[in-house]
Amino acid sequence: MDSSVVIIVLSLLFSAFFSGMEIAFVSANKIHIEIEKKQEGFLAKVLTLLTDKPSKFIATMLIGNNIALVIYGLFMGDMLMEWFQTLLPTSHQFLNALLTDFSLLSQTVISTLVILLTAEFLPKVLFQIYSNALIKVFAVPAYFFYLLFSFISWFVIKVSDFILKVFFKTDGDEVQLSFTKLELGDYINEQMETVEEEDDVDSEIQIFQNALEFSTVKAREVMVPRTEITAVDLTETPKNLTKLFTETGYSKILIFKESIDEIIGYVHSYELFKKPKTIKSILLPVEFVPETMLIQDILNVLTKKRKSMAVVLDEYGGTSGILTVEDIIEELFGEIEDEHDSTDLYEEQLSENEYKFSARMEVDYINENYKLELPEGEEYETLGGLIVNQTGEIPEQDSEVTMDNFTFKILEVSNTKIDLVSVHVHTDD
Repeated sequence: MDSSVVIIVLSLLFSAFFSGMEIAFVSANKIHIEIEKKQEGFLAKVLTLLTDKPSKFIATMLIGNNIALVIYGLFMGDMLMEWFQTLLPTSHQFLNALLTDFSLLSQTVISTLVILLTAEFLPKVLFQIYSNALIKVFAVPAYFFYLLFSFISWFVIKVSDFILKVFFKTDGDEVQLSFTKLELGDYINEQMETVEEEDDVDSEIQIFQNALEFSTVKAREVMVPRTEITAVDLTETPKNLTKLFTETGYSKILIFKESIDEIIGYVHSYELFKKPKTIKSILLPVEFVPETMLIQDILNVLTKKRKSMAVVLDEYGGTSGILTVEDIIEELFGEIEDEHDSTDLYEEQLSENEYKFSARMEVDYINENYKLELPEGEEYETLGGLIVNQTGEIPEQDSEVTMDNFTFKILEVSNTKIDLVSVHVHTDD
C-alpha cells in the first residue's frame, strides 16, 4: 500500500513536470531563450540542444506525460478498488456487483479530478506564468528525458509526418524556433519595467521600442491639434503673412477659405521672396489624410509625393489637425527641438506624490517618465483628454476629479480645453 502511494505521487509529479515543460516551451519568450543560448556554460548548451528540434522536444514531453499517466492509472485504480472493498465489505452477490460498478465509476471520477488538479491545471498555469524562468530551471532533467525517449519520439514524429504527407498532403511537422514582433516587444517592455525611476533608458532601446510600436500609431495620436494650428484666410495680404512668418518662426503656414475647415493649401516662407501681389499666386497644394490612417502609410505618401505636411481630417471632413514628417520621425527618435519649437508644456514633480502637468502632455509620456500608471485608452491621448473622457465635460477651474488612485485638480481652464492640472497620487499608507 505504501509503495503504491509513493508510485502514485511520483507519477503525478512526473506528469506535472512533463505537461508543465510542454506549456513552458510554447509560452516562453523566444528572445529570452535565444539570449540564454548565446551565454557560455552548460545550461546554454542544453538549451541549444533542446530547442534545435522543437517538434521532438514537444513529442518527448507528450510521451513522458502519457507514460506517467498510464502508471498512475494502474496503481491509482488498484488502490481505490481496495479502499472501496474495505469500506463496504459484503458477501452478497448483488451488492458486490453493485459495489464493483460503483467503485469503477468512483475511481474514474476521483482519478480524473486528481490528475486535472495536480498534474494538468495547476502546473500548466504555474509554468505558463513563470515560463521564462522554469524552462531554464528544468532544462537539464528535460534533456535527460529528451535523450531517454529519443528513439520513441523519433518514431512517433516519423509516423505522424508520414500520415500528414500521405493523407493530408502537407510537408510534415517542421516547427522551427522563431520569435515574433510581439515577443520582441514584450521582451523590451519587460526590460523597460526593470529600469529604476532615477535611471536613464538607453536611447537605442527607446528607439527600438518606438520602432516596434510604429506600425500601430495612427495620425490622430501624433498630429498637432486643430486648436494649435496657425492658419490665415486666402484674402489676407502678403504683408501681413510675412509678419506672421516672422512672429511664429514657421517655414509653412496653412491657408484656408472662409473657415479652418476649408484648408486649400499652404505657403512656404521661401515664396515670399518672389514678392507676390496675392497669397493665391504662391499657394501650394497640401495633402489630406484621415485621422485613422497609420503614420507609416502617411510617411510613404508624403515621401512619394515629396511633401512634408498633411492636413488630418475627422470623420465629418473637418480639419482635425496637421501632421508633418518631423512629427512622424519624432515617433521613432523622440522629440527633435529647434530654435522655433514651443516649450510651453509644463511638467514638474512638486513632491513624492504631487505633480503638475500641462493638460496637453501625453498620458504615455507621463507614465513612461514618471511611472504613474495613469489609465491609457483609445479614446484619448493627453492628460486633458483623460479627464474629459472620465467626466464627460470640461471641468471648472479649481474643481477636483478622482479616478482610481489619482486626484486631478484643474488649475487653469478655458472654454474649450483644460490647460494646467495638478495630479495627486494616493498611496496605501
